[in-house]
Amino acid sequence: MASNPMTQFNVHRIGPDIKIGTFDISFTNASLFMIISSVAILIIFNLGSKKNSLIPNKIQLLAELSYTFVSKMISDTAGLKAKPYFAFIFSLFMFVLFCNMFGMIPYTFTVTSHIIVTFVLASFIFIGVTIIGFMKHGFGYLKLFVPSGVPAVLLPLIVIIEIISYLSRPISLSVRLFANMMAGHTMMKVFGGFVISLGIVGGWLPLSFSVALTGLEILVAFLQAYVFAILTCIYLNDALNLHH
Repeated sequence: MASNPMTQFNVHRIGPDIKIGTFDISFTNASLFMIISSVAILIIFNLGSKKNSLIPNKIQLLAELSYTFVSKMISDTAGLKAKPYFAFIFSLFMFVLFCNMFGMIPYTFTVTSHIIVTFVLASFIFIGVTIIGFMKHGFGYLKLFVPSGVPAVLLPLIVIIEIISYLSRPISLSVRLFANMMAGHTMMKVFGGFVISLGIVGGWLPLSFSVALTGLEILVAFLQAYVFAILTCIYLNDALNLHH
């Protein structure tokens, strides 16, 4: 009988139970794969930047392509003013991407399938962008909620809508990543269960679906990291350039 597809999202404690007051700060499988993802990124970019050969090897090529890709994304969406924040956006993109990709390996854990992880990341971005906006424009940043050219009679309603839209950014940003990763991995587990249940003779159809779904999920893992990073750039663009 196939196992429950939701068990793959269970957080398990690794090592002793550690608590500070009411907060449980024990080391878990989620913590482990966040560390693994971070270490993998450091290793790849350390190796990729060691030689800097004219004809790059595969690791150097991966590092250079990643750098160019994120740099172009920032330039296209937020402009030159956002260049000082390149290191943060690059780190964010690579961390989400590696967490997504490590989750594709059997018997691993998908960190980004948990709303608490994605919401903390999104909240940090939201708070940071808001601080940047007020530092850059002072209380003039509030003009973001007053679109130009709106008739005076509609202005109160539009301002309320703009404020709600702004405050919902961390929710939409976090739910989009979490929901896509959770849904994709659940479907993969369900089809994998069908293959086991139906056996070799009857399982060829769900097996072919599983293979196709795995390829699609790898693409989704990359696209979700890209969407997470590009929305961060768009929010940063609003804070720096105050388009309204």
